[in-house]
Amino acid sequence: MNPKKQYYENLSNNLIEKLNLRGMDGYYCDNATEALTTAKRFLTHGCSISFGGSMTLEEIGLIDELKNSDYIVYDRKEAKTADEKRQLYAKIVTSDYYFMSSNAITLDGELINIDGAGNRVACLCHGPEYVIIIAGMNKIVPDVACGIARVRNIAAPPNTVRLSRTTPCAKSGRCSDCLSKDCICCQTVITRKSIIPGRIKVILVGEELGY
Repeated sequence: MNPKKQYYENLSNNLIEKLNLRGMDGYYCDNATEALTTAKRFLTHGCSISFGGSMTLEEIGLIDELKNSDYIVYDRKEAKTADEKRQLYAKIVTSDYYFMSSNAITLDGELINIDGAGNRVACLCHGPEYVIIIAGMNKIVPDVACGIARVRNIAAPPNTVRLSRTTPCAKSGRCSDCLSKDCICCQTVITRKSIIPGRIKVILVGEELGY
């Protein structure tokens, strides 16, 4: 095992203990393939599944895997009209499993997520029976302040480019604390504890994934 992989594994052991103290189940996978296999183990026959926008989920192949499965999958992108979106969201928030990544995770086991519309963080907080988070070790930060800074200056700028948003950070590559109509940093949620033990499951991956 190379030094970086060993570092990731050592770090994950401590982080999993912190997550457990906060009512969240933590797991460590060496690579994306293991993470995909681990994530699928939680799923039950005939369950309903949805997911938030996430490059991490795309990169490990989870989205394609779900869409080609026999599970009931709710994809918000399939809704075309406002009424269809409202009806689909009602199904998403009551799904059995909700997949997402986390914009940052502190060394003390807190999750930091920043959203535009807030649909992703809303499902993290309440609704789906289980939330399964998959995050590369590049998302680990020392504390909440560093986590927010990471989202604003490392995660948000490339995401605005990907989403074709006309925000200042899409042009400059750094946060301007903007109030642009295209801003994707509208809701900030810090998850310090899961009120339902084991509802949130965090799969840490010993690779750099997502933004």
